[in-house]
Amino acid sequence: MLSREVAKRVFAREFGEANMAFKEQDDQYAPQYLLTPTGAKCNRIFFVGTLIEKEDIGNDVEFWRARVADPTGSFLIYAGQYQPEAAQALSSIDPPQFVAVVGKPNTYEISGEIITSVRPEKIHIVDADTYDLWILETARQTLQRLKQLNEGGEDATKAKEHYSPDIEHYKQMVLEALKTISKCGEKVSFIDLSDI
Repeated sequence: MLSREVAKRVFAREFGEANMAFKEQDDQYAPQYLLTPTGAKCNRIFFVGTLIEKEDIGNDVEFWRARVADPTGSFLIYAGQYQPEAAQALSSIDPPQFVAVVGKPNTYEISGEIITSVRPEKIHIVDADTYDLWILETARQTLQRLKQLNEGGEDATKAKEHYSPDIEHYKQMVLEALKTISKCGEKVSFIDLSDI
């Protein structure tokens, strides 16, 4: 049995700015990836944020559309009969509520614009500390990817060629996110932006 790919941590703003979806093989069952501007190659993603809205947009069966916000923006998620566990969770959680979500990135085009969304596999209610820890770890991993953009590597090179990412833009995004953490100073002293 194939093992699942590790879910990548990405902030909502970066996820929303991603538009490079690809497969590495022609097989119809080959995994689909979304490459983000900092070089995260995502087959699955993991994020924590505030469920700010949800709506059942299905006709005959439940089909949920929801938004989950982190400090940088919001993730759009869709869950229906093919994501029964996540759809069930969404039906029973009332906004606003901190939630942790694991799911697959999805892209579709509307009037020439690529929209990114997530098909959730699991959604759980979490607490504010879990949210802060997710921000911290996601900030650390994002900064690590920014550093790798300068050092090269296959995903970093692809991201640079496709997006020409503005490193300052993503450093500012990370700083904005970190500023929202309670007791920020004592937790983020290990983060050094100087060598990026």
